[in-house]
Amino acid sequence: MLTLFTRWGEAQPHFISDASASSPVPDPPTRQTSRPDLSIQFGMPSPHPLGDYLRARRELLHPDDVGLPEGSGRRRVPGLRRSEVAILAGISTEYYVKLEQGQESHPTEQVLDALSRALRLDATATSYLHALARLTDRPPQPAASRAVERTRWLINSWPMTAAMILDRHNDIVATNPLMTALVAGYQPGRNSLAALLLDPDVRKLYVEWEGLSMRSIGLMRSRVGLDPGHERAQQLIAQLTRDSARFRELWHRHDIAGMTEGTHPMNHPVAGTLSLHFSHFPLVGSEDHSVFLYYAEPGSRTERALAELAGR
Repeated sequence: MLTLFTRWGEAQPHFISDASASSPVPDPPTRQTSRPDLSIQFGMPSPHPLGDYLRARRELLHPDDVGLPEGSGRRRVPGLRRSEVAILAGISTEYYVKLEQGQESHPTEQVLDALSRALRLDATATSYLHALARLTDRPPQPAASRAVERTRWLINSWPMTAAMILDRHNDIVATNPLMTALVAGYQPGRNSLAALLLDPDVRKLYVEWEGLSMRSIGLMRSRVGLDPGHERAQQLIAQLTRDSARFRELWHRHDIAGMTEGTHPMNHPVAGTLSLHFSHFPLVGSEDHSVFLYYAEPGSRTERALAELAGR
């Protein structure tokens, strides 16, 4: 039996969009971002990714969140002060400032764990923090592999499971016929996150689009944040910063999500209301690829609806 994937992470998965569209459609109105003046450059990688991440997470916390007094006087910065994070982590303020400014980039495991507790990071975000502190140049990865090709054969043999293969930037490498029938916006050569954020037809499908888009942007951050200089990553960040208000609202938060499984309620224009189980797995044998799939509970109305879609 061919072993294809293993479980990774704890948060919910992501999706993609049409990165190749010549006239991207901005997303529908959403709540106003707190930083409306952000330019395309705001999302671009900096020379100090560890410091950027620490600062972003610090700015999202309030003294009340961590059991600290508000203190007197007006706060000049959002979130916690650097000195407060240092106190919570049991390190000197001077050392913490060096971490944020990129003057110190190799903290010990103990310091990283202390910072994780101070910033209230979950397990996925803590792993990401450790990875940022151990960043090295990634060797060039092949565009495809035998593992990807074998997986393409496999998903095409699944008549009742909608599936697609994604690369680390959420570009769609392959889909099977049922995935195309289920989500027309997910096509090989397009980008699933872009589709989710920019394609109004894809957005209409998802009943819980707000939460899904947040998790999807967090998953993208977890994957491209460890290789921020990649040309495709920078291209996609620039596109989504320009065209998606939802992306501008969330990207600067540095939220981290991992691959997992769960349920997505969907309103399909042909099949009607669906309750789809999903799974998202890294592809063993190809570091840069993953498999995303939808399937139905046996005997359910959703299974019958998928069977009708598959037979069209």
